[in-house]
Amino acid sequence: MLSTLIPPSMANFNITPAEVAVLNLLLQGMSNRSIANARLISVRTVESHISSALNKTGCRSRLQLTLWWMQRSKPLEEMCTGTVPPLPA
Repeated sequence: MLSTLIPPSMANFNITPAEVAVLNLLLQGMSNRSIANARLISVRTVESHISSALNKTGCRSRLQLTLWWMQRSKPLEEMCTGTVPPLPA
């Protein structure tokens, strides 16, 4: 699973560790219900974290927020390595 640490470039957006965890799961294409199940929180809490992140970043949609997070959470070289991560046994 992706780290929930906040990248230094995110500090000026005041993204919380809980929001980072939700954004990382959002980046994996998970639904709000799936994120809630994975984080052991309510769907409403997931919605709240996403809404808060939208407000903090100025993004207008879940897709825009996902693209914004993708752009800032990993260097481009890491996203475009051309390798497939190993599947769990």
